[in-house]
Amino acid sequence: MFLPTEKNFGELEQVHAFYDEMPTGVSISENGRIFVNFPEWGDKVKATVAEIVGEQVIPYPNQELNTFNSKYPQKAFLSVQSIVADGAGTLWVLDTAAPNFSVPIEGGAKLVAIDLATNTVKKVYSFSEEVVLPTTYLNDVRIDLRRNAEGVAYITDSSIKGPGAIIVLDLATGDAFRILDGSISTAADPSFLPKVEGEILMNRDSDGSTSPWQVAVDGIAISPGGKILYFSPLSSRHLYSIETDLIFDSEIADQDLAKHVKDWGEKGASDGMITAEDGTVYAGDYENNSIRAIHPDGTMSTVVHDSRILWPDTLSIGSDKYLYFNANQLQRQAGFHRGIDLREKPYSLFRIYIGKGPAKVK
Repeated sequence: MFLPTEKNFGELEQVHAFYDEMPTGVSISENGRIFVNFPEWGDKVKATVAEIVGEQVIPYPNQELNTFNSKYPQKAFLSVQSIVADGAGTLWVLDTAAPNFSVPIEGGAKLVAIDLATNTVKKVYSFSEEVVLPTTYLNDVRIDLRRNAEGVAYITDSSIKGPGAIIVLDLATGDAFRILDGSISTAADPSFLPKVEGEILMNRDSDGSTSPWQVAVDGIAISPGGKILYFSPLSSRHLYSIETDLIFDSEIADQDLAKHVKDWGEKGASDGMITAEDGTVYAGDYENNSIRAIHPDGTMSTVVHDSRILWPDTLSIGSDKYLYFNANQLQRQAGFHRGIDLREKPYSLFRIYIGKGPAKVK
């Protein structure tokens, strides 16, 4: 393994060490509850959604909802990739229903709203076959309760074989549609060659064959006022954005929406992103073991650099004004190393004080 030689900086704290399955998502509720999720990526997953209570990782809201039955695909979680506590009493759970990036199980891909006061499911949103394609991988979600009658959800389709897109879901009606489908801004950059821990990250099979690692739009964030949606492909270093009013402007044809996308330039290669109350966008930099800040004026800075930040995945900001994120060693998975799993447990949930609270959704 090759670790960066640059000096570490930033006061990084480990919140939790994971000695079992590999986490991707983390979200902090308005009253400090910590939720995590574990997708079905080959590890033995006991519960795909959980809450950290003290030193324990407890299935959330219970084991029953984490026990999938293919006969009733809407009734329980199969492979959750992202969770978001919206700061207004709800945990939003995004179920890919696509273990190991497989074709989504029919009827299984869903967004589930859980009431944090009662720990019960409030509503389940399913998707039509025109929205969730056979190549779709639902990855991350952001909620804006100010838009339309009951709010909207913005979801990234991080496809590895089909078009990337952003899925827009009306939370009142359940209607959903795809935008920027196959656009340059949502697609993997074909010239992108990520270098992590001293080597080019690519698919390396046990038979000796190799192929480029190409993943479409992944990270997503929304401005404090809900007017700007930020997003970035996983296989890219660019940050993009679009004004949300344009998404709902009936005068703009779908094929013309890409003309209104803004390219902010290179921010580093990132997985998750999150926005603070002052409009600063925070993004992981998985090539450089860092977390970066993109300020409202477009300038960028590095918040923390630490050799322990081995693939910063999802980011979340708590009301305690700390930025939380999982470091899950995704780049050490067997698929990148000829079938040899190089991950070294524990995986870590870290936090760093940023002095800013989360952006509000309502």
